Amino acid sequence: MAKQEKETMKDRVVKYMETFGSITTMEAFADLGCNRLSEYIRQIRMEREVNSEMIHAKNRFGEPVWFCKFTLGKVYGKN
Repeated sequence: MAKQEKETMKDRVVKYMETFGSITTMEAFADLGCNRLSEYIRQIRMEREVNSEMIHAKNRFGEPVWFCKFTLGKVYGKN
């Protein structure tokens, strides 16, 4: 009987973006336990387009903060 391959964190990040439309560093940490989102985004970008959008918001102290929201684009090599 063949052993099933374990789902990688990269796979989980892709699935999350497909399900919810986007992902931020905070969502990755809170929902997936992923504290290296930028590395998985780098890996995903080798296979498909990943769009990034800088979001401006305020933190819990009312101070301005910027963070990145990532969304999936087309898969390379497919029309």
